[in-house]
Amino acid sequence: MGTITVAGKTIEVDEDGFLANLDDWSMDVAKYFAEVEGIEMTDQHWEVVNFLRDYYKQYQIAPMIKILVKEIGKKLGAEKGTPSISMSSIRADRPAGLQDRRTSQADRLRLGPEA
Repeated sequence: MGTITVAGKTIEVDEDGFLANLDDWSMDVAKYFAEVEGIEMTDQHWEVVNFLRDYYKQYQIAPMIKILVKEIGKKLGAEKGTPSISMSSIRADRPAGLQDRRTSQADRLRLGPEA
């Protein structure tokens, strides 16, 4: 485990840089990660971030891009629910920045407790 310091608070992250504790998330933490990735957050980014946080709280998993675009269209309006609009200006390689708990549990089972 590693740590980052945001707004004077030390926060644990896992070996992949994900928050170890979801409760450590804040706007400052999101801005920190955006800065590290070289992203200037726009209103469009925040809509997606907030959508992803709500989705993750409900399902405990980050959605696939296909589902993300479809659900954003339902929640934020059809004009935003198209890949060209909702994702074209947003880096989607790690859309949630959230660890998939099922994947990490499977990795631990497959690779042992050190995984």
